[in-house]
Amino acid sequence: MEPRDKILILKYFLSSFNGIFLVLGLMLMMFGMWLLIDRNNLFTVLSFTGENHLVAYISYMLLGVGSIIVFISFLGFLGSFEEIRWLLILYLGLIVLLFGIQVAMPVLIYIRKEEVQIMWNDRIDAVISNYGNKNLTGREHEWDILNAVQHTLECCGRHNSTDWKKNENKEHTNQVPCSCTKSNRKEWFCDATANEVYTKGCDEYIKMWFENNTSVLIAINIALLAVEVLLFTVGVLLFKNTKKNKISLKE
Repeated sequence: MEPRDKILILKYFLSSFNGIFLVLGLMLMMFGMWLLIDRNNLFTVLSFTGENHLVAYISYMLLGVGSIIVFISFLGFLGSFEEIRWLLILYLGLIVLLFGIQVAMPVLIYIRKEEVQIMWNDRIDAVISNYGNKNLTGREHEWDILNAVQHTLECCGRHNSTDWKKNENKEHTNQVPCSCTKSNRKEWFCDATANEVYTKGCDEYIKMWFENNTSVLIAINIALLAVEVLLFTVGVLLFKNTKKNKISLKE
């Protein structure tokens, strides 16, 4: 095979893998951005209120890593198309550095997963306790989202409807949020018999949602690691061939 053809093929593969790399980086950025700005889901509201901002740190980390990947991808395209060898060296060095950071990410997610779940459960319990408090009208957005979750998933409380017994804002102890029943009333609490109240707690559904999103993050990270190995291999081959043959496709 002619050296020029070999370099052309290597450039094609580098650009293809770099394109996949860019898309995965953008996915990480979008995931992190979603956690930061979406205030219409229970996860975000519970994670960004209170004193524990662990999930905020995770969001910024995802945004940061995603932005770095986009920047590295740009360097890869530029170094490949313009055949700038020092830029290829920088590109390969950054991939190695990023690879090391990303190897640590699944470990961090796994180690902190339990901490996030404990923090999240504490926040849900706090929302249940404060729900309907006339002195905390600024928290009504949290209560609306909790109502939407209970109504949509047909669940009540974190474990079950008895969680609402610790709420002291009801007119009497047997009341539950209207969202714990099939009622469409827009009031905070409703009188309901035991047969009318959803029996299942929301904890199981919330944990499933959390596990699914954690799995998606880990899958994206593993895909990135695989692509980085391919990019490094092809990048080294391209650098060696252009240096060895001193050939440029622009010739």
